[in-house]
Amino acid sequence: MNKDSLEYLIKQCQEQNRKAQEEIYLEFSPVLFSICLRYAESYEDAQDIFQEGFIHIFNKVNQFKFEGSFEGWMKRIMVNLNLEKLKKKNTLPFEDYEKLIITQDDDEDIEDNFDYQQLLEVVHNLPPQYRQVFNLYVFEEFTHQEIAEMLNISVGTSKSNLSRARNLLKQKLNLLKTVNK
Repeated sequence: MNKDSLEYLIKQCQEQNRKAQEEIYLEFSPVLFSICLRYAESYEDAQDIFQEGFIHIFNKVNQFKFEGSFEGWMKRIMVNLNLEKLKKKNTLPFEDYEKLIITQDDDEDIEDNFDYQQLLEVVHNLPPQYRQVFNLYVFEEFTHQEIAEMLNISVGTSKSNLSRARNLLKQKLNLLKTVNK
């Protein structure tokens, strides 16, 4: 979709044009639903949050000022909604950086290719606090400072949770690789 047609659709959405909303929905559904799948505890939760997210997007579309990416604006809404839902459910504290000894083995890359569903399942099975930081850092490309502010944790805690998430993912993927042989 080119920039002019997207801008036209956004303006039509701001006037609550249902056809324009449908086109936006169809265009951006795959990427926004994948965000929900990464954060939600189940497929059904992801569907619920996804639908609620689009309601938020269309209710707030008048706040989009045509500065920056519309897709990025929608992703931010979807990520924030997912985090809000997780905060309501999640009673597990974040790991405190100062209490951990972190070992990072970046040389130990997993070379086997896993399909998207396998990777999604492994990420989904991370403890919630690790999964949140991992998703925000790796997929949404937020900095540790931004993550710390969003989740109300320290930068060090964000870093330690990412490190522990990566280590757990490596362990789980190595186990999966062994099982698949």
